[in-house]
Amino acid sequence: MIKKILIVILITGLGFGLYYIGQRNKPEPNFRRGPGVVAVEVAPVVSDIFTDSIEALGTAKANESVDLTAATTDKIAKINFTDGMVVKKGQILVELVSDEERADLRSAEVNAAQLKHDLNRIEELVKARTLPTTRLSDQRTLYKKARADVQVAKARIRDRQVIAPFDGQLGLRQISLGSLVTPGTVITTLDDLSVIKLDFTVPEGFLAALKIGQSITALSDAYPGFEFTGTVSNIGSRIDPVSRAVTVRAILPNDHQKLRPGLLMRVNLIKNRGQSIMIPEQALVISEDRKYVFLLEGDHVVQQSVTIGRRRPGAIEILDGLSIGQKIVVEGTLKLQDNSKVIVQNKPDEARP
Repeated sequence: MIKKILIVILITGLGFGLYYIGQRNKPEPNFRRGPGVVAVEVAPVVSDIFTDSIEALGTAKANESVDLTAATTDKIAKINFTDGMVVKKGQILVELVSDEERADLRSAEVNAAQLKHDLNRIEELVKARTLPTTRLSDQRTLYKKARADVQVAKARIRDRQVIAPFDGQLGLRQISLGSLVTPGTVITTLDDLSVIKLDFTVPEGFLAALKIGQSITALSDAYPGFEFTGTVSNIGSRIDPVSRAVTVRAILPNDHQKLRPGLLMRVNLIKNRGQSIMIPEQALVISEDRKYVFLLEGDHVVQQSVTIGRRRPGAIEILDGLSIGQKIVVEGTLKLQDNSKVIVQNKPDEARP
């Protein structure tokens, strides 16, 4: 009985073993391509805008900028602004103690008024020939001096006022009511942010490519993905003998007040912009001194020599060898030779430089 059971087990195991060996050696079917056919992806040769630019780092500056200080030494009597306030040219921001100066002004105005009255009376007497004309001349001189004294008194009061010299935005207040200030004491800052000056340096080798009015773009880490545009307003008159670079200034509109003085910006100075034939970078094959692509022709590809130009991330300019609309291999080039048969696995419009 035991022998029969062992025989059954051996026969069953032998059957499973033969079936496994047969399945393992069975060739896998190829449903996708025939022998010698290479699967590839292709893309069309297109015309695209190519921008040739010079890269640099620049620092933003206000259109106008000033540290506001007092012209004389005295205590602050009145503060007419708040932090970050937008002000107009001529607006009085701070007033120093000026009681004595205002008293002098009133005295000068009274004296001038009296001398004017006397002048009018003397003019009438001279006309009536009761006074000599020399008296009239003396009185006019006295009146002119009195008017000058009034202007001097007003100027002394203005010296005790801090006035905005142009339209702009104030910074942080650095003083308090009653503070004693002297010439040079910074009260606050004032910046005209309507436009931003962007200064950057360019190597002397690019000097011939620089022009006033040239377009630039600028990026800042403060605003990821946002591109600022402007134009070159001036080119420095000297080249630094150490760095061998020239300073260039561009003007950037700042309507939304996003840019601030001191901001570090990455500058692209546009040398020229135009249409060029472009291909994806991975389509180019370089073999020793030869540069070529695989051009799709029906069910096979041919090697097509090309002359390349400028580069940008992911794309190469083609100067000669290709025409717009032709289809070239962008994936699978390592498996190809001239006249290799291929099967295209993508839609040609899916890949563009």
